[in-house]
Amino acid sequence: MIRAVYPATFDPITNGHVDIATRAARIFDELIVGVFSRPMKNLLFSVSERLYLTQEALKHIDNIRVESYNDLTVNFARDQGAGYVVRGLRAMSDFEWELQLSLANHSLDPDIETVCLMASQEHSFLSSSILKEIALNGGAIKHLAPPVVAEALREKKMLDNDGNSRVKIVSVRD
Repeated sequence: MIRAVYPATFDPITNGHVDIATRAARIFDELIVGVFSRPMKNLLFSVSERLYLTQEALKHIDNIRVESYNDLTVNFARDQGAGYVVRGLRAMSDFEWELQLSLANHSLDPDIETVCLMASQEHSFLSSSILKEIALNGGAIKHLAPPVVAEALREKKMLDNDGNSRVKIVSVRD
C-alpha cells in the first residue's frame, strides 16, 4: 500500500486544500491528512476545531483519514507508515519555502519523499489567511471554503447569518 501524508495547519481548511487532498487521494492508496497542532503562528481555531472542520470537509473521500500531530512532519509520516509528504504549491514563493522544507525533511529521513502538486488555477491565490481576511471584511467565501467552514466562521462571530462581516470597517477619511 502506498501511503502519503498531507500536513498543514488547516486554520481553517479551504477549497484549495480540499482540491490538493482530492487529487493526492487519486495518486496514493491512502492519504493521511495531518493537522499540525503546534504551529508557530496565531490561530483562529483550536486543534480540535481544525480537526473537525478538516474531517467534515474531506469525509466524502474514502481513502483519506484525518489525524492531528505535534511532532516533526517526517516523524509523523514515519509513524503513519507513509513514504511520501504531499504539499501544495500556489506561487513561486511557495516553491522556495517548500524546497527548503523538502531538503530539511530529506536530511532527517531520506526515505520520505516530498511530492508537490500545483494548485488549480481557481485556487492559486487562496490561503487560510486570505480566507479569514475576506470573511472578516464581509466578502463572499462560499466559493472559497466548504460550507462547514463558513458556518464555523459565523460561529466565531466573523460573519452574521447572511454571510456579512460582523466587523464594521470605518474609514477615518469619511
